[in-house]
Amino acid sequence: MAFSRVFSDPPSRSIFKKFVVMLCSLLTSLYFLYCLTDRCSTMPTPVRASDQVMGFLASDFQDWQSLRRKRLLQKMMMSKPGYDAAKLLASQRFDAERDVVGAAGALDRADADVLRSDLRLAGGSVDLASLARLAGFPAKAPGSAGKLSQLGEGTKKLPQAIIIGVKKGGTRALLEFLRVHPDIRAVGAEPHFFDRNYDNGLDWYRDLMPKTLEGQITMEKTPSYFVTKEAPARIYAMSPETRLIVVVRDPVTRAISDYTQTLSKKPDIPTFESLTFKNRTTGLIDTSWSAVQIGIYAKHLDNWLQYFPMRQILFVSGERLISDPAGELGRVQDFLGLKRIITDKHFYFNQTKGFPCLKKAEGSSKPHCLGKTKGRTHPNIDPEVVQRLRDFYRPFNMKFYQMTGRIFGWDE
Repeated sequence: MAFSRVFSDPPSRSIFKKFVVMLCSLLTSLYFLYCLTDRCSTMPTPVRASDQVMGFLASDFQDWQSLRRKRLLQKMMMSKPGYDAAKLLASQRFDAERDVVGAAGALDRADADVLRSDLRLAGGSVDLASLARLAGFPAKAPGSAGKLSQLGEGTKKLPQAIIIGVKKGGTRALLEFLRVHPDIRAVGAEPHFFDRNYDNGLDWYRDLMPKTLEGQITMEKTPSYFVTKEAPARIYAMSPETRLIVVVRDPVTRAISDYTQTLSKKPDIPTFESLTFKNRTTGLIDTSWSAVQIGIYAKHLDNWLQYFPMRQILFVSGERLISDPAGELGRVQDFLGLKRIITDKHFYFNQTKGFPCLKKAEGSSKPHCLGKTKGRTHPNIDPEVVQRLRDFYRPFNMKFYQMTGRIFGWDE
């Protein structure tokens, strides 16, 4: 009876209820605290981001799940606004411990040691797909094809921009300069897909391209496309939105440079003068000789304008690429819709070669000039022959200036 009275006593029931309420409140508080520390998988909360690093979500980061590591990465990005995470993630020579910790120069020693320790625990490798998502870069571009890289996630895409010409105009220099830009990924060798290897198919062509992240542009250069009759239709069939870049140069100087290159490979070829004319006495120019034919820019441009509007074609001055590389590169970056990152600070002029060189090439901390095959000394050509060629090209040049809306000054 006494036992019954004790448990039926209203004050005892009240205390028990209060205890239950307090216990529930405590558990609820612990649960919300658990969520606020980004450890709750059902209620992910956004972390404050810099202009470069948006939308950090702990659930997207698989290998580095702890909040500590995530905060360190965020601190690194926010404290170094000029650091380009996209370039790091796209690099095919990525070393996790060296590059990530090296990029975290703004971190204090204790934080850097923590980050380095975490990398070593991961075996010196990082899941760059997760790192890319953590840093706000989409994992895979929609509609693109490709396989995952062991060193980072990227896809091989068909080029969105192509340097289509012209031979001996400065295309190699332009490509090397453009590769400094973190948002440009270009294949080094000339694919010659649209003139020699078209039967291999687009999958073969795509496989030649480097892997890129979302927002990066895939490029290639094959100067012979500009004078290949079938190339415009073939590129249009691949993508009518393709942007085309043509590096042009004084056609007379270009023809002599073309001949000089051939002479270096075949020393027994006839003289420049004899190849230039069908008949030296009459002064009739041999337009079937490729060195002469390539320089008739207006004729070749007519073929391209059958498929592409002028707004999709950019003409780069080969002469200005030497005298003002940053200026011409600025025009190219604008044309491609990219931020002007390549500026005067990237170049120095090499007096020996007579060409601008890069202070730091792509993937290197050392200065880089074009190879010894570039900038060859031209043979002495009879001034009368040079003048005959200038007279021959003049009307074609005038038409080309009119078509492009730019005066290149080859006839001054």
